[in-house]
Amino acid sequence: MVFSSPLFIFIFLPITLAAYYLIPGRAYRNVVLFVLSLIFYAWGEPRFVLLMVFSIALNYTAGLLVERFKNSIKKARAVLIVSVVVNLLLLAVFKYTALFVDTLKSILPFMSTVATPIIPLPIGISFYTFQAMSYVIDVYRRETGVQRNPVYFGAYVTLFPQLIAGPIVRYRDVADQMEGRRETMEGFVSGIKLFSVGLAKKVLLANQLAALWRVLKVGADTNGIIGSWVGIIAFSLQIYFDFGGYSDMAIGLGRMFGFEFLKNFDYPYISKSISEFWRRWHISLGTWFREYVYIPLGGNRKGLPRTIVNLMVVWGLTGLWHGASWNFALWGLYFGVLIILERLFLGKLLEKLPKWLSNLYMLVLVVLGWALFDFTDMRALGPYLASLFTVGKAGAISHDALVYVVNYLPVLIAACVGSFPLVKKLHDKLTARPGGEWIDVALVAASLVLCTASLVAGGYNPFIYFRF
Repeated sequence: MVFSSPLFIFIFLPITLAAYYLIPGRAYRNVVLFVLSLIFYAWGEPRFVLLMVFSIALNYTAGLLVERFKNSIKKARAVLIVSVVVNLLLLAVFKYTALFVDTLKSILPFMSTVATPIIPLPIGISFYTFQAMSYVIDVYRRETGVQRNPVYFGAYVTLFPQLIAGPIVRYRDVADQMEGRRETMEGFVSGIKLFSVGLAKKVLLANQLAALWRVLKVGADTNGIIGSWVGIIAFSLQIYFDFGGYSDMAIGLGRMFGFEFLKNFDYPYISKSISEFWRRWHISLGTWFREYVYIPLGGNRKGLPRTIVNLMVVWGLTGLWHGASWNFALWGLYFGVLIILERLFLGKLLEKLPKWLSNLYMLVLVVLGWALFDFTDMRALGPYLASLFTVGKAGAISHDALVYVVNYLPVLIAACVGSFPLVKKLHDKLTARPGGEWIDVALVAASLVLCTASLVAGGYNPFIYFRF
């Protein structure tokens, strides 16, 4: 069950909201959220519910022990280390075992007969594992208080709005809200609006762009140079509206239940550098790696050589976090190198360039990066990248590619415009006028009607980040 399915929108969500608001009292409402969030996860992953419960029990107990041993640094640190190691081992076993075995087989000839284990990946394990780990680390650092109520902690880890694809919510950011949030009509209405925006991004834009990318992705030899560029641009827009749409839906759902999650995307494609892009893209993940990996490694406090090493470690891990394939690690390192170059000299040069030129620099490098991100088969990546810079037999654009591009041109234009703040500024200006609130009512209604029609007519199309 996913946010963009009629089952969720018209059955699960109304039942959950009714159960939540009909039961008075914060404690009981957290119980409702905990139980229904487990049901939500079990709907698609029933066999992995026990794994999630184990993760909750592990980190809840670790938090209590860290607090208990707060006057004994050695004991508290030992508990922290054990909890982090167990969390990472769980993540490694389920997510990276096959990659590890395949890598050894390619290096050690005598392992060629060893079968690669097939271990199903629990949806959202990267997200809820990072959330649970951050809680124990923050208790150890005394940056948040310990949560003694297991139901409250369980509700934090399993909270269904952001359970399976983020944003990554640190406990210290919602600690007060777990016990003292206030549900308001204003917040509820705002949540519905944001949820509808996210739904439209996913269903009306991302899903359509995915269809175009599927066709052009396999046509490196026949697309023509323009066709190939349109294809990878379509994927760049698809992943933005797919994950950005999910984040909007998650934040909107949170508001319906009285929570305020931090923004996860801030128009990344308007950036003027790669560094700025990563301050605007998947903000919660960047914050997590900065707080719990980069700074503990020493950050930029131990000289330039150490800073470079720290950045490469962080970006290599960031890449691997996205998937168990070496193309993801290369993708992360690719951005790590670019960010290091910007720190060394490129950043100052970009500041002197016209804004449109620095934006173009960022867009070209990010789009090329998305090619590295999506092609897990490195043998297919090379020909596609080559098709972006060479005019082959198909010329500028083949007839077949042109037909597809023309058919999807309205979606491409809408996505390009929607990736910049112009639409939001226009919306805010119109709704600020007298009677402007009815514009939002009409937009929400239109979004639900169009998205429902599209979902009923189309097939299953999960969010890209579910696999992470």
